[in-house]
Amino acid sequence: MSRALRIEYPGAFYHVTARGNERKAIFKATENYEKFIGYLQSATERYGAKIHCFCFMPNHYHLLLETPRGNLHTILHHLPRDGDVHEIITLLSQVLRRGG
Repeated sequence: MSRALRIEYPGAFYHVTARGNERKAIFKATENYEKFIGYLQSATERYGAKIHCFCFMPNHYHLLLETPRGNLHTILHHLPRDGDVHEIITLLSQVLRRGG
């Protein structure tokens, strides 16, 4: 079954969330949080994302972001794909596919 069409348009707000498989930690050290914040900051600079608020816990996170350019897919692909936070991209795609 294919995932539902993701609606994207300029000025849209999105609640993006991801959690570890089996509720396992996705952030294992302070450095992981800091690195992820760096990726979010880079996304605001490169793609115009506006992060209105975020909440990080060891096994999941929440973002409220706005996409002035209607480019959520580009922003999500910019998030980390390496190191201890590699699971985040997989988790995001799973969450968007199966609704959490």
